[in-house]
Amino acid sequence: MIAGTAALAAATALQLAELHHVEPEAAGFNPAGLERVASYLDSEVSEGSFPGAILVVGRSDGIVFTHATGVYGVDDRRPVADSTIYDLASLTKVIGLTTAVMLLVEDGSLNLQARVQDYVPEFQGPGKSEVRVVHLLTHTSGLPPFRPLYSETSSAREALAEVYATDLTTPPGSSYAYSDLGAILLTQIAQRVAGERIDSLLRRQLFQPLGMQDTGYLPAADLRHRIAPTEDDPWRGYVVRGEVHDENAHRLGGVSGHAGLFSTAPDLARFAIWMLAAYHGRLPENYSPHLSVGVVREFTRRQNLPPGSTRALGWDTPSENGSSAGSLFSRVSFGHTGFTGTSIWIDPERELFVILLTNRVHPSRENTAIRSVRGRVADLVVSSLGSQDS
Repeated sequence: MIAGTAALAAATALQLAELHHVEPEAAGFNPAGLERVASYLDSEVSEGSFPGAILVVGRSDGIVFTHATGVYGVDDRRPVADSTIYDLASLTKVIGLTTAVMLLVEDGSLNLQARVQDYVPEFQGPGKSEVRVVHLLTHTSGLPPFRPLYSETSSAREALAEVYATDLTTPPGSSYAYSDLGAILLTQIAQRVAGERIDSLLRRQLFQPLGMQDTGYLPAADLRHRIAPTEDDPWRGYVVRGEVHDENAHRLGGVSGHAGLFSTAPDLARFAIWMLAAYHGRLPENYSPHLSVGVVREFTRRQNLPPGSTRALGWDTPSENGSSAGSLFSRVSFGHTGFTGTSIWIDPERELFVILLTNRVHPSRENTAIRSVRGRVADLVVSSLGSQDS
């Protein structure tokens, strides 16, 4: 262990069980700097970048700052709060799918260098015998980014068959193309190795042990009033609320590794604190869920596949220009974004995390202002660390 003592290990377990709140000054922040972040988000709501948002800033020992701003939606003017549930969209790929794969690698049941066909024999076609699990995690499998499975098929079984039959567009490992199809395929691998559907696997091995009570797939009807609406979806013909926004995930029954998770900012803070503890070797050996330092650091470091790519395994890392992590997060940081307007960035060097949840696709996905907001928020947060008013 880097921090190395039984006392710290016990404290880590306690912090994960009980989400602590830490005063900004004690965590090394200038409170005025954090208030500037809040004012910036307020202004973005006023300008129509999204109906509402919840920001959580934390460090390894707890939540430092929370700011909720705006309302649920155009027809629901209630103010959002930290209890508001958001559709995570592609954060599902890291909070859910990648973590499931990490746990399977940790227990030795999944080999990243194995061929995809070893786990999913139905994945047949030219070049596919060379596709390995690691290619799916780095988006270098050669599969195209997207197919409208929701309109091409009429059932989850048909949709999966189309994924298996989709031709590669490039040789495996040769180029990067962010692919939802690859994540759907990786979901099938994880489920077959684990012997259970991914929602059950994550609930049993991750969400329940970490106390992430508001995180999961297919939210119950009695939670609908806490869920931020997403798009007025032309395909479905209504405003989506309480069901997954992503159409392909909807075709797959609402449960997939590429999209489908719903969560709150405090639940994601629990996850981030757990990841920081695992990264720095502070999880007690008997703590569940357990990840070793080696596994966590391998999954969160740049793989350089293909050369120059910023992708880690499942996770992304900051890019040189226009990153959703801004320009100040350290090179060892890792994070991801979601199409609905969500993001999470974790900086192990500073033991810092920034979580931003919005429903920027409400009422229309044509609103793309979130692209500049994420990086600006990240930079404002880091700038308030250790700073003083002039």
